[in-house]
Amino acid sequence: MWTLFFRTLILYLLVIAALRVMGKRQLGELQPSELVVAIMISDLAAIPIEDGRQPIWDGIIPILTLVAAEFILSTLVIKSDFCRRIITGRPTVVIEKGRIKLKTLRRLRLSLDDLLEQLRLKGYSQITEVDSAMLETNGQISVIPKEKSRPLTCEDMGLNPSQTYLPHTLIADGAVRESGLREAGLSREQLMKLLKRHGVSSPKEVFYMNVTGGDKVFLQKKDE
Repeated sequence: MWTLFFRTLILYLLVIAALRVMGKRQLGELQPSELVVAIMISDLAAIPIEDGRQPIWDGIIPILTLVAAEFILSTLVIKSDFCRRIITGRPTVVIEKGRIKLKTLRRLRLSLDDLLEQLRLKGYSQITEVDSAMLETNGQISVIPKEKSRPLTCEDMGLNPSQTYLPHTLIADGAVRESGLREAGLSREQLMKLLKRHGVSSPKEVFYMNVTGGDKVFLQKKDE
């Protein structure tokens, strides 16, 4: 029993490490080669777990081989345009100047309903709102709207808003985040001063606290 437990744990950690090496992507954003590797890794990891007679290396070696192959392929895709076209393909225009390219849809085996669904998910309920649309290599559709349907921006309105900064988490569920303090350039003493300014005596009283731009603080106590 303990042998099965440790075999499962080892393969579980190995699969997590393998997927981390492949990068941070959601399932719907995987390239075809990445999706194939992810499926094969899960199958290979299951073999030594289901059959205790199989050596654990029968799962580890193929998984490492696949990860190495994917790493080499991804490097080639980055460095070579030819390899990128072969492995990941190219984006394909499905709507051009407001007109749906029917022959392209048929070649891609993409139905009109699927296209309209993707447009609705992007916030465009009418074809008349779209100038161009492309089917990207990961299967997602990107949309360039017509001028009249383009979201209004601050530049359009002649506004000059202040810069938006990344918030840094200082406290989460009563625990001080040292990494957040370093990113925000704050010390423990400065954190305590901020807490006292908001009527809090200890970080343990805080559910969540962040700082943005060095001076904008959000703080929520546990009892709020």
